[in-house]
Amino acid sequence: MTVNQVPMSQTLEQAPAKPLPSLLAGAGLTLASLILLPALAQRVGMGPALTGALRAALMKASHKV
Repeated sequence: MTVNQVPMSQTLEQAPAKPLPSLLAGAGLTLASLILLPALAQRVGMGPALTGALRAALMKASHKV
């Protein structure tokens, strides 16, 4: 075995376990900002400026996750 080759058991143990939950949380926030928030804002009667501000905040939150 050369220096660059790593046994499969070591690579599986060292794999990060966090990407999937983070990806799901980011996708959920994106879905909320693109689809759910405008529908809710229209139903409640919020103005477009406030809706846009909330969408921007949700999109920023989805990128930080």
